[in-house]
Amino acid sequence: MKTILITGASSGIGRAAALYFQEQGWNVIATMRSPEKETELGRLDRVLVSRLDVVREETIQEALSQGIERFGTIDVLLNNAGYAAFGAFEAASEEQIHRQFDVNVFGVFRMTQAILPHFRTNQEGTIINVSSIGGRVAFPLLTLYHASKWALEGFSESLYYELAGLKIRVKVVEPGNVHTDFDGAVAGSDPKRFTRSL
Repeated sequence: MKTILITGASSGIGRAAALYFQEQGWNVIATMRSPEKETELGRLDRVLVSRLDVVREETIQEALSQGIERFGTIDVLLNNAGYAAFGAFEAASEEQIHRQFDVNVFGVFRMTQAILPHFRTNQEGTIINVSSIGGRVAFPLLTLYHASKWALEGFSESLYYELAGLKIRVKVVEPGNVHTDFDGAVAGSDPKRFTRSL
């Protein structure tokens, strides 16, 4: 039986993926920043709900350890956690810029580096990075988000070639608009937060 670890599984694409893989008979490690708020996933067979914040290294290691202890192995990592900072770039603060990349890019880097030794030991594995149509085309007022997703696209393509000989696959998903609260949810604040006068 295959096992998948999903980041950002509390809502949107991550939650839908957790439910889908569970229905298909997979073991699911559904990770999120506030697992104590989750009331449905934890009651399902073969689902482990675990705390994981992609900007906190200690939670990443703990979630991986819990998942491997529960299911024996992890076969797929679905890097889904992310959000969109919205507003004019000129008004963005240094903190907002760093936060967008810390979650959307460096969070994926952390997760990938953490899982690769396990995949290398298993001599196989799959990494799925959730990018966006915004990693291929760009629109105004989403400069930080687009920049983060374009970075993710380049990272994923290069990593694909780097890991191909190790039987570790790298895939990218590029969804369009999805009804979810991802815009600003991870940042924990109002998505309309670029507010300085221009």
